[in-house]
Amino acid sequence: MKKVIRITLSLLFACASLAQAQQQDTIVVARDGTGQYRNIQEAVESVRAFMDYTVTIYIKNGLYKEKLIIPSWVKNVQLVGEDAEKTIITWDDHANIDKMGTFRTYTIKVEGNDITFKDLTIENNAAQLGQAVALHTEGDRLMFINCRFLGNQDTIYTGREGTHLLFTNCYIEGTTDFIFGPATALFERCTIHSKRNSFITAASTPANQPFGYVFKACKLTANPDITKVYLGRPWRPYAATAFIDCEFGSHILPAGWDNWRNEANEQTARYSEYGNKGAGAAIDGRVKWSKQLSSKEAAQYNPENIFRDKGSNWYTYK
Repeated sequence: MKKVIRITLSLLFACASLAQAQQQDTIVVARDGTGQYRNIQEAVESVRAFMDYTVTIYIKNGLYKEKLIIPSWVKNVQLVGEDAEKTIITWDDHANIDKMGTFRTYTIKVEGNDITFKDLTIENNAAQLGQAVALHTEGDRLMFINCRFLGNQDTIYTGREGTHLLFTNCYIEGTTDFIFGPATALFERCTIHSKRNSFITAASTPANQPFGYVFKACKLTANPDITKVYLGRPWRPYAATAFIDCEFGSHILPAGWDNWRNEANEQTARYSEYGNKGAGAAIDGRVKWSKQLSSKEAAQYNPENIFRDKGSNWYTYK
């Protein structure tokens, strides 16, 4: 009996040690074959479903041509690149390939919750022949830290209402409506770069959501020949977008906002600004239906309020 007990205890200790080792695992992806996997999708598929601990997928420098899906059963995963400018995930679908439509063109689609991306480039390098999404999000509590998003029309689609996203120290470029969708998203200290005279945002915030897109301490830049860019237009009537303490280049039009050829949107769209600076930040010519926040109102645009009821400090860096 004692021998059986000793064997059972040994097995328990071995299982506990294995579980602890698994919790500390980092999965390495490398195109040159020096990692456990050569493709990111293979590494994602190796992660156990619905984990309650965090696994890091470390991606070495390289060009990864993949149409990547993070499925709904994958959670608590960090995808970390070796270098944001040298670790590149790319694809080249656009909406007019075999009548694909906008929402299938993504390079990366994130369906799982509690996923972090760090030090990566996510690119859709399709020819400018239609909408071409680089990042499509469906999951909740997603973080993007020091990432680059490269594309043209519809670069980032925040695709499911009620979800919450954080973008920190990111670079985002595009031509038309290149940040669009219904999710609540905070962009802090990001560079937002316009490549065409057009529109930056096209929020479709539901009426019952107090926050849509919030840009804080961001820098709005443009190609040298770009001179007529709107901050946003409402994809749906209750679009909510706020720019707070940002720096606007001269490419931002005096009107600031557009009603998407529908005057009725002026009664419902929620467009706000506070404390912005730079050549495009003057408020004298702003459309009358946008709002200049008071300091007290602007103070409400903080992570605790924006991400209310989404868990305790999920948005702090892991």
